[in-house]
Amino acid sequence: MKAAMIGDNCIDVYVRINGQEAGRRYPTGNAVDTGVNLQKLGIPTSIISTTGNDAAGEWMLRSLTEEGLDVSHLKTGSGPTAVTYMDLNGNDRVHGEYVEGVLEHIVFDEEDMAFAAAHDLVHTALWGKAEAVLPYLREKGVKISFDYADRLDHPLVESTLPYVDYGFYSYHNSRDAFIEAFLKDKTDRGMKAAVATFGDKGSLAYDGNTFTECGVCPVKTVVNTVGAGDSYISGFLYGILNGYGIKECMEMGAKVSSEVIQVFEPWVSGKQGEL
Repeated sequence: MKAAMIGDNCIDVYVRINGQEAGRRYPTGNAVDTGVNLQKLGIPTSIISTTGNDAAGEWMLRSLTEEGLDVSHLKTGSGPTAVTYMDLNGNDRVHGEYVEGVLEHIVFDEEDMAFAAAHDLVHTALWGKAEAVLPYLREKGVKISFDYADRLDHPLVESTLPYVDYGFYSYHNSRDAFIEAFLKDKTDRGMKAAVATFGDKGSLAYDGNTFTECGVCPVKTVVNTVGAGDSYISGFLYGILNGYGIKECMEMGAKVSSEVIQVFEPWVSGKQGEL
C-alpha cells in the first residue's frame, strides 16, 4: 500500500514564543506533516507539491528526503518558499502573516495527476489547491482523503463532497447535535467516513451506520499543538490502508497525535531545526 500527499508546503517561522524572541522554524504544511507521519508509520508516501528555489526550498527538499518520502514530484518553482509567521501562546500556535511564495501559482499537471493515481490513497487539504484533481482520481478508483480544518462552512466542503471518501473536520466544541448531523450528512451523500476532532476532547466518527467516539492519549507535557490534526489523520489513514475498523483507526490517530504534541515540531524527528 502506498499514499500520495498533494498540496501545500511551507516554513513556519516563530519570531517570538510567548512574547520572547525565538527565531525557531521548521518545514511543514498539511500535505507535508501528514505525509511524514504516515511514512514514519511504514506507509511508502509521496509528496506532490512545489517549493521555492531558495534556501528554505532546499531545506524542505532535504528534510523530506531524509524522512524517506518520494520527492520525485516535489517541484522547484522560481521564487520563494511559502512562509507562515507564527507565535506561541502557551502551547497553542497563533498564525500571523502568510507569504504564499511559489504556491500562489502552483499547478498540478497531467503527469502529477497520473502519478497520484498510481497510489492507493491520495490526501489533500483545504489550502492545497488540489480540488481540481479529485474528479480524475475518483474516476481512477483511488481512495481520497480531505482535511477541511475548522472551515465547516467553506465552499469546498460541498464542492468536493462527491469525490471524498474520508473527510476530516476540526470542531471547537465537543460532541453535540450539530456535529452529529453534519457528519451524518456527509456519509449520507457519499463519504465512507466523516471524522470530527475536538482537540483535547477526543474525536467522533460516523461511517454511515454508527457513531464512534475516541478519547485522547494522556501525555506528560504538551509542548506545541502544531501538527496535532495532521498527525491524527496520518494515524487514521494508516489504519484505513491496513484494513482496521473505525475505532482502531481513531485510536491510531490519537496515539500519533499524542506523540507529536510533545515536541516543538510537527513530527518527531529532531532534524527540522536548522536551515
